[in-house]
Amino acid sequence: MKISKISLVNFRNYSSVLVNLNKKMNIFIGDNAQGKTNILESIVILALTKSHRVGNNPNIIQFGKSKSAIKGTIRKDNIISKLEVSVTNDTKKTSVNGTEVKKLADYISNLNVIVFTPDDLDIIKGSPNIRRNLLNIQLSQISKVYLNTYNEYNKILKTRNEYLKILFSSSIADKKYLDIITDRLIEKAIIIYQKRREYLDFVNEYIDTYFSDISNTNGLKIVYLPNVEFSSYDTLEMQNTLKKIFTKNYMKELNNGMTLYGPHRDDFVFQFLDNDLKYFGSQGQQKLAVLAFKLAEINIFEKYTGTLPILLLDDIFSEFDSKKQNRILKVINERDIQSILTTTNLKGINKKYLDDAYVYKVENGKVERK
Repeated sequence: MKISKISLVNFRNYSSVLVNLNKKMNIFIGDNAQGKTNILESIVILALTKSHRVGNNPNIIQFGKSKSAIKGTIRKDNIISKLEVSVTNDTKKTSVNGTEVKKLADYISNLNVIVFTPDDLDIIKGSPNIRRNLLNIQLSQISKVYLNTYNEYNKILKTRNEYLKILFSSSIADKKYLDIITDRLIEKAIIIYQKRREYLDFVNEYIDTYFSDISNTNGLKIVYLPNVEFSSYDTLEMQNTLKKIFTKNYMKELNNGMTLYGPHRDDFVFQFLDNDLKYFGSQGQQKLAVLAFKLAEINIFEKYTGTLPILLLDDIFSEFDSKKQNRILKVINERDIQSILTTTNLKGINKKYLDDAYVYKVENGKVERK
């Protein structure tokens, strides 16, 4: 999978720009606040229909304008597709080859991306919700089953929470209806648990190799922490375990007015030499660990989709010495993957990694290939 061109109209600080991209490495250079990250963000929105950055859709529309449009030309398995996401203050539309696509599940797999940003340190240092969101985004790109199941789970979860409140305040509400809702919730929860575990198991097959290639140290792994302890991930055993949990904790959930068990309370941690990196790692180690996680995801996307995703790396070289910077480029260069990087400069970068790359200068909303 490659993106050959991206065009932006009224997008953040870009009035109008068209960028032709290299099928391998693309590097956008410029000072801070010039628009480098906005290029990466536009590709994320083109892929996922929403930004990885904090803020509502109207924030991406250039000041004084009423509409923003992102267009991209994608080549996948020798098939060329034209994607577009257009946003107004009130609406968002997605289209493929000029035809509007209304369902997210039908659109989202047209362009797969893996994105790394400086804020990704929060994947280790932040709340469990950040890590769950990461899994949800990545799994949704490679599995329509997961995306649909996750959406259905959230609807059932909302209904169950609402009915728990009704049961708590009403003497005539029927608990049998709660049992029906719970059975439906369990059915969807099992699929989510199994998909997440499978995904993280696969990450663990590669993450330490990438971490070692860049840092010259071994011992990194991911530990999955569902908030329900399962003896196995066999569907029937999981079903029995969850039924027992909900039965045992009925009064506790009733008093809290919410569902206290399920994949909406999952977590996972990064461990280096069996120590949680959140508490026992330097910021440099944490950043490398997240990068290794993202690089491991390349293999997962390839396995499940049959094609390589596009790798987006924002401000990738900050906090790394020149040795690590060049090791990162070596790892990326060894794969037939399209990568799009941003940096303030190329100081210390081995020129052999730049020979086949496209390098762009970004300044004040203008992009010029060097």
